[in-house]
Parts: sequence; structure tokens; C-alpha cells
Amino acid sequence: VKMKKEYIVSSCTGIAISVKKGEYVTIIDIDGGQVVDFFAINADSKEEYLSTGVTIDCNESLHIGKGDIIYTNLYNPMFQIVYDDVEEHDLIHPCCRKEMYDFFYHNGKGHANCLDNINNSLKEKRSMINPFNIFMHTAIMPNGKIQVLEPISKSGDKIVLKAEMDVRIGVAACSVSESKCNNYKCTAVKLIVANILDDIEKNII
Repeated sequence: VKMKKEYIVSSCTGIAISVKKGEYVTIIDIDGGQVVDFFAINADSKEEYLSTGVTIDCNESLHIGKGDIIYTNLYNPMFQIVYDDVEEHDLIHPCCRKEMYDFFYHNGKGHANCLDNINNSLKEKRSMINPFNIFMHTAIMPNGKIQVLEPISKSGDKIVLKAEMDVRIGVAACSVSESKCNNYKCTAVKLIVANILDDIEKNII
């Protein structure tokens, strides 16, 4: 039996969704140029969660795309990327938070941020979350410096993840309008959770 649920994550907000092993999560950049902070925890144990550090370690790369695996802190596969229009994402930066806005822009008080949005959605109180920053464009310079550039994602671009375990995902439409991170504006994103991909989606995978 086909199951398909669609969600809109409004700009500067977050959402939590339960996803079963084998289901597909499609994240769509509605307007283009919008970063999505994507985090997940094992549905059976909050002590196991998405780890960008382990993902970098296991893939031996700072860049991941179609065919790559996203791992947990316990080195278990959590998601496989089965389709990716953009293949330019970030595994380095933590969630934006009040202190980050204070550090860079001196405007943290009352500012929407992805740490709070993901924590509140998942009913968690994690002091630090290092998400898979979907569509975020971080350039790594030869001297080791990093530079956040405008996302290259266009309207309608998407990435499809296949869950390798039962999870609770926490997703935020990034709140940074002060830099190139979201091309100086914040917009909504769309999520689709399905157990079977549409025929058109099968054709592109």
C-alpha cells in the first residue's frame, strides 16, 4: 500500500517527522537558494543520532552526494542518498544559534535559529547539533580557510534520502538572512515522506 505524506517547513521554522526503515525522504528547495538543517535520531535510542563527523570519516570526504551514506555516531548507516540534484551540501557547520548570531551579527536576542527549531520540534535539549546542511555551499580553500557561498540549488531542486533505520528527523529551514548562506533571504522548503517512489522518481534514480 502506497503511503505518501507532504509537509511544508515555513521559513525560519522546524518540524519533526517519524520515518520508518526503507522509507524515502525527499527535501525540495521550493524557491531556490535555501539551506535545510537536517538532523535525525534513532527512533529506539536518542543516544544514537546523525553524525556529520562520522559521515566525513566513513566517506573519507567533506562532500557527499548520490550513492553516499549518512552515518550515526555509532558508525551505523542511517540514510543513503539515492537522488541529488545539487550535490553541494555542508557537513562542517553546526546549527545556527543565538550565540552564533551574537558573534557574527550582534543580533542573537529573539532571533529564530535552527538549534532551537530542531530541539523544540524533537522535544530535545541538545546543547549542540551538527546537522547535514542540505544545499549549503561551503567552499574549502587550498589554505584550509572556508567560505560560505550562495547555494547553487534552484527552485524545485531536491535530494532523496532512503532511511536505513527507524528514525525521528528534525528539519529546519535555515534562519540566516544576514549572509550568502541563504542568499540573504529565508524561504520555505517542502518534505515528502513515502514508502514507494513515484514512477517519475524511479526513472531519475
